[in-house]
Amino acid sequence: MNKTDVITGDRKRPPPIKVLSRQLREGECKGGLHGNNTECLVRVGRGRSISVSTVWMQGTVLEAKLDRNTVVLLDETGNFVVQGVNNIPKGKPCLSQGKYVMVMGVIQAISPEPVIRAVKMADLSEHAALHRRMWKLEVEDLQQMLT
Repeated sequence: MNKTDVITGDRKRPPPIKVLSRQLREGECKGGLHGNNTECLVRVGRGRSISVSTVWMQGTVLEAKLDRNTVVLLDETGNFVVQGVNNIPKGKPCLSQGKYVMVMGVIQAISPEPVIRAVKMADLSEHAALHRRMWKLEVEDLQQMLT
């Protein structure tokens, strides 16, 4: 096993790739959606693309639907849905409207809006203004390094 791999249960996954919701919405899934094995091609620049299945995203909580085990987040490029939030250790404190959070998870769908199954969540609200300003730059920097 490569030290950059992430172990989730019995399966090995590549490390999460930082993406914006628009990139997923405009992406293309390879071979359709296959639950835990969804892999999507996202554009990261002029004619360049990367393949992602596990993502790191950040956004503001718009709506928590705990009875449905989901939360709707907004990044600077649009909404996305996070599923499985009731199963994340220490995830519930992150789920109040207006909180700025990060989520790592596995792509479940990209259309009509991205849906991610959460593996980890963290509240970044304490320094939300800084995190919001830096997020797009962090995404661009990582993606440039990967292509």
